Amino acid sequence: METVILIVVLAVFFVAVVAEMSWLLLVRPRRLRRGAPPVEVVSPPEAPGEPELRVPGRDAAESGPAVIAPPAPPRESAPAPAPEIEKPPPSAGRLVRLRDRLARSQSSVGSVLLGLLSRDRLDDDTWDEIEEVLITADVGVVPARQIVDDLRTKVKVLGVRGIDEVRALLRAELIEQIGPEMDRSVHTQRHDGGVPAVVLMVGVNGTGKTTTCGKLARVLVGDGETVLLGAADTFRAAAADQLQTWGERVGARTVRADREGADPASVAFDSVKEGTELGVDVVLVDTAGRLHTKTGLMDELGKVKRVIEKRTPVDEVLLVLDATTGQNGLRQARVFAEVVDITGIVLTKLDGTAKGGIVIAVQRELGVPVKLVGLGEGPDDLAPFDPATFVDAILAA
Repeated sequence: METVILIVVLAVFFVAVVAEMSWLLLVRPRRLRRGAPPVEVVSPPEAPGEPELRVPGRDAAESGPAVIAPPAPPRESAPAPAPEIEKPPPSAGRLVRLRDRLARSQSSVGSVLLGLLSRDRLDDDTWDEIEEVLITADVGVVPARQIVDDLRTKVKVLGVRGIDEVRALLRAELIEQIGPEMDRSVHTQRHDGGVPAVVLMVGVNGTGKTTTCGKLARVLVGDGETVLLGAADTFRAAAADQLQTWGERVGARTVRADREGADPASVAFDSVKEGTELGVDVVLVDTAGRLHTKTGLMDELGKVKRVIEKRTPVDEVLLVLDATTGQNGLRQARVFAEVVDITGIVLTKLDGTAKGGIVIAVQRELGVPVKLVGLGEGPDDLAPFDPATFVDAILAA
């Protein structure tokens, strides 16, 4: 009896299993076809390559099956914008605009001199003090002595005592010593036949020579001239980069070597050649900073000048001196003058020193004028030198 019951239970269980499998295989697929559509993988257009789950609508059959969208091509990076070309101010009136800055650094010298000359009694000790002040201001021993002798004679003859009279007397004497008759223009006129003028910048390391070359380009562009820069300092890649940056700001092309350590004379020659082809007014050639005690480096500078002169004369050789170096700057000037014919001097950092007398000393030493002065770190802080404006700044007149 128990065996019969067990057989019946197993039979019922078997029939139930068979019925369930038949329902799964036959009935459920029909419901799937009649019910919600299956889930399909697509890629959203805004994020190619990242699939999402989407249920197509009832018109999916009309629109066609969904597909995996191909990834969009990568966007090309936008080219870097060209640097904006600046329009520098003209050179006229620059020193007047910078006069206050110059006066702040030089006023102590002028005030001391005026105070000494305004004393009720000008004895020998007072005149010795005046001479010491002038020497301290880097005027030089011989020029200082001459200034004192001239002032002493004029005060005795004219009987000057008032502060205004003393200032006028001292002003006239200082302007005379600086040399108002000297030609301080920078010669940048193009030659006949379309050959550009050539300006060679020389000096020792640390005087701000490359920066001065870039600032001079701004001065010339501000005056309406076209400029090409020659990066003949091939020993420092940073110097060529720096000069090129200065040129790009004013729209001036820069010729440079394709490798560090290239022949600087070759770069200078190529600069003049390309400047001629482009029809620019002036080519500014920046040379490597040279120690005035190194004979080999100085000889190489002479070679640069000779190579340029095979194509065109060098119109200007500007020696860049740091005004804060004082008498050491005079020693540098002597050696450079022996190698290349210096035609003018650029005094940098004149706003940071009370030793403006170096203007008088270096002119007497070389017999060439100070043509430009640097009065700050701004791009337009290079100015043509004017003796009267300079002396007025010293005396705060």
